Amino acid sequence: PLCPGIVSVHLKKDSLGNLTLLASPGLGQPDSCGRLDSAGGDPAVTLWHKCKWAASASGDHGLVKWSHTQVTKTFKDSCPGKMLLRTELQYHTDSLLEDANGKQPERKSYNPWGLHCHRQHLNRMSSKHNENKLHQFLLLENVVSKYSYPCILDLKMGTRQHGDDASEEKKARHIKKCEQSTSASLGVRVCGMQVYQADTGHFLCKDKYYGRKLSPEGFQQTLRQFLCNGNQLRTDLLEPIILRLKALLSVIRKQSSYRFYSSSLLIIYDGQEHKESADHHLPFPKTHGTNPSRVDVRMIDFAHTTFKGSKSNPNPTSYDGPDHGYIFGLENLIKILQNLSEGK
Repeated sequence: PLCPGIVSVHLKKDSLGNLTLLASPGLGQPDSCGRLDSAGGDPAVTLWHKCKWAASASGDHGLVKWSHTQVTKTFKDSCPGKMLLRTELQYHTDSLLEDANGKQPERKSYNPWGLHCHRQHLNRMSSKHNENKLHQFLLLENVVSKYSYPCILDLKMGTRQHGDDASEEKKARHIKKCEQSTSASLGVRVCGMQVYQADTGHFLCKDKYYGRKLSPEGFQQTLRQFLCNGNQLRTDLLEPIILRLKALLSVIRKQSSYRFYSSSLLIIYDGQEHKESADHHLPFPKTHGTNPSRVDVRMIDFAHTTFKGSKSNPNPTSYDGPDHGYIFGLENLIKILQNLSEGK
């Protein structure tokens, strides 16, 4: 967020099939957008995001390693005194992927769902465009960059998931997903999760397919599991999360026409426990500093968000009042967390 702008991304593939994304942030300067090289011939700011694949066509098992490394010049050169990305980020901690029926977790050396999505995106880029094409992306904040063991819960919010621009086929598909999941009964469903298990040293991971099959009772159990480190329930997290959700609920209730269709809510905390207790006297605890639990709640994914008079849709639907589907989900989420806090 301190260096906003557009990233120009160059896709490269070597003889072994390794995909490399070379990004050069424009840092908000219009004249630098789409320009890969600086006057000296080197990228002004270079980021490498590599996915290495085995030579065999072995499907999802072809991925052997992933890393996210900042090389050459850093953001520190462009934004003096501000280092926004780690110079090295590599997850060596194993992950466990449990299926929707709660069967024995499968041991992985990475978050299987996250890498599956990343691989799909790279493959789409590789198949649709040649290596010389520059792609432009928004430069976003990595909200878990300061966490030692980031525990993340991705919740799809609301009772409706399709946007105003959805085709009849897509609309019917999304309505069916909502009806068959906790989106209809609770206004919220699990879309993804990873939680650090201190007793085993692994991350337990669940994907969106797991979340779609959960009953309301299963959703509550999964929420409890997200707040459990393998040894005990992290009760120190409950009040900071509830406070943030209540503050968000207060804001959403005041909106006159916004609809946050298909958006998600991220709940994040550090799996590495802190001995100090959070400052519960603050009405809206800070993410860091006075909040040792380092709890954060973020609204994300606004591609289908709309409002009365929106220009994003040639035939915008008029909406009056707040997004009641979103409010329904927030209220149920808060209620479940409060029950956990009360030992229910």
